Amino acid sequence: MKKPGFPHFSLRPGRWLSPVLLLLLWEAASRTGLIPPRTLAAPSAVIETLAAMIWSGELPSNLLVSFGRVAVGLGIGVSLGVVLALVAGLSRSGEVAIDPLMQIKRAIPVVALAPLLIVWFGIGETPKIALIAFATLFPVYLNLYNGIRGVDVRLVDMGRSFGLGRAQVIGHVLLPGALPSLLVGLRYSLTIAIVMLVIAEQINATAGLGY
Repeated sequence: MKKPGFPHFSLRPGRWLSPVLLLLLWEAASRTGLIPPRTLAAPSAVIETLAAMIWSGELPSNLLVSFGRVAVGLGIGVSLGVVLALVAGLSRSGEVAIDPLMQIKRAIPVVALAPLLIVWFGIGETPKIALIAFATLFPVYLNLYNGIRGVDVRLVDMGRSFGLGRAQVIGHVLLPGALPSLLVGLRYSLTIAIVMLVIAEQINATAGLGY
């Protein structure tokens, strides 16, 4: 019996048929020369290379480098996004000062900033981390800001009727109410951070997954 609120994933063998068939056709086309190796490597070649890179330690070491870049960039972007969303969401003056600038930032393609970041910060680690931070800032800001603004006004009024002050209303009503939106923003930011990582590591990188 399916539980309400959770998607039902069938484990029937038929659901695995099309992915397995695709891999078999891919392997056959690669072995017969229909797909040149320089265009697309065969699945068996990918697995062999993966095993060799793990055994040699090349893949784990580069994973650690990439993880460090994601951790720093994501930490900076999320922190800035949370702070800006709190300022804009909890005060009208903060909203007037911050939200228009964030909406302008929303219209700028993040990838297009890569050359500018190179001009500003050179070709070292800074532009890579800055690109990830800049890309992950807005999802957190937008979701948390909308979450704060979307809290039911009746809950705020109820808190005030119980004698809660402004700080208590923020801590016990607004922030808990906006927490689900913040988690959605974090999920999007993590996804974007991985995408930006691969792009950033193609900028004169000497280590990492993108390299």
